[in-house]
Amino acid sequence: MFGYVTVCEPELKIKDFRKYRSYYCGLCQELKEKYGFSGQMTLTYDMTFAIILLTSLYETETKTEQRRCKVHPVKKQTMRRNEITEYAADMNLLLAYYHLEDDWADEKKPAALAGKGVLRKKADRIIRKYPRQSRVIKKALRGIRKCEKENCMDLDRVSGYFGRMMAELFVYKKDVWEKTLRRIGFFLGKFIYLMDAYDDLEEDRKKHCYNPLIRICEEEDFEERIRGILCMMIAECSAEFEKLPCLLDVDILRNILYDGVWNRYRLIQMKKQEGKEQDHVKESV
Repeated sequence: MFGYVTVCEPELKIKDFRKYRSYYCGLCQELKEKYGFSGQMTLTYDMTFAIILLTSLYETETKTEQRRCKVHPVKKQTMRRNEITEYAADMNLLLAYYHLEDDWADEKKPAALAGKGVLRKKADRIIRKYPRQSRVIKKALRGIRKCEKENCMDLDRVSGYFGRMMAELFVYKKDVWEKTLRRIGFFLGKFIYLMDAYDDLEEDRKKHCYNPLIRICEEEDFEERIRGILCMMIAECSAEFEKLPCLLDVDILRNILYDGVWNRYRLIQMKKQEGKEQDHVKESV
């Protein structure tokens, strides 16, 4: 359900894209050093956004280093890391662990059980270190699972659980910025959940899997309606972001919030258009 909060590369300056990649590579290296290969497998772009946002807000001292990795064995990569990177790595792994736990509880997937076993000890340490975040993540995923079992079609309710989970992750520490960071995380989380549901809609319909959009997807104004909901979520998120005194890397952050988050949506629309064109050709023949 992650991977929607990325940059729009064509609209970003080269120096800013390189800097963005350096934060991403820094998170990857942090996961490797703290949790090994299994930790690296949990890497997401969404937590990279959180690192850049919190680093900018708190003006956190950041170290830059050059390293080779398995993905780039020849050329050294620039990596930026700080205390926020450590926090993001912990949250990354915790989310992965609870997701696997959820998959095992729901569908008894052997792969989920195996993955959960690999991450268990590492996750236990994070749970003890961050009981607040851990408690909220577990409760939110339980709420989403309940909605799935009830076949709940209430978009606000089901996406709200994911929103509350993300809200908690964005609160690095309780201070004057807590309320604003919570709202950023909340609306971004709802956006991610609904975008994921929209992305998976056709496949879920074919496989008869749960998707909160199934009830309204046949309605005439569905496309307009879902776009309106997604726009509303990201608009609320962006409005909260603009309240923060972020100066460092603000161009990267705005690129993500105003453009990058729509990368997958644009791809979905492109595929839909190609499908319509192919159907039109078949009908013509």
